[in-house]
Amino acid sequence: MYKSIKLYTAIVLAMVFWSFSFIWTRVAIHSFHPMTLITLRLVIASVLLFIVAKSSGKLQKLRREDFKWFILLAFFEPFLYYVGETYGLTTVESTLAAVIISTIPLFAPVLAFVILRERIGWATIIGILVSLIGVFFVIYEPGGGFKANPWGVALMFMAVFSAICYATVLRKIPTHYNNMNVIFYQSLLGLIFFIPTFFLTDYPTIQSLKVTNESLFALLMLSVFASVIAFVLFAGAVRKVGVTRTNVFVNLIPVFTAILSWMILDEIITISKWFGIAVVVVGLFVSQWGKRKSFKVSS
Repeated sequence: MYKSIKLYTAIVLAMVFWSFSFIWTRVAIHSFHPMTLITLRLVIASVLLFIVAKSSGKLQKLRREDFKWFILLAFFEPFLYYVGETYGLTTVESTLAAVIISTIPLFAPVLAFVILRERIGWATIIGILVSLIGVFFVIYEPGGGFKANPWGVALMFMAVFSAICYATVLRKIPTHYNNMNVIFYQSLLGLIFFIPTFFLTDYPTIQSLKVTNESLFALLMLSVFASVIAFVLFAGAVRKVGVTRTNVFVNLIPVFTAILSWMILDEIITISKWFGIAVVVVGLFVSQWGKRKSFKVSS
């Protein structure tokens, strides 16, 4: 009983930290340009992951034959995912961003069908349609039309697409590597994409940055809790209860984010938005209906 409580507490904490990441990003981009924020976040996370892996004796050497898969992994996430999410959050509210990101488990089977020819069940199709209706209610304001920035919504869905491609490539990573090393190497190699992009986009304006204590705190929280601790907690949960049962908790992210955005950022959550969030969550649960398979992740 105690172990179960401890396990599910860890899962919920991971969801809370990822929910907070939308809030922290919105705060941090008041001082940091998006590419600067992402690059700094990744540098800090990579250093922390290296220290933890090295000190715990779990640091593994990257094999040459696996390098190409890790590069592709890093290209989709963190590179494309963080670009879509962070730039998207400059134009859309945290709640909407979380709702869109929470649809990742919905659309993953679609890509699997296109690329791997895996069968899509009716529950998945119904879940996608239901959740899209929910997203519509979050975006649409009765009497006011569509309030969300179309460019921001497109960027958030780019993040969704990137995460799905990431999950597909992740299947190619040998189980020889434990979760901490996968996260470390994808973060480290992600800098190959971020650093040159940073010099092209943000470096000329770096001297004009006015960093506040709030933004610096948000950057540190993103790096430590969202990029490191949440991943470690989530990976540990996947090893014990499987990916399908663990992913059900991802449905809590838009709910947590809506509450946190209302409490911290003073975002107005209308009845229509709450209804939309509820519909999205229902759609996510429907899409998982009947899925009983899980895979074992190496420790």
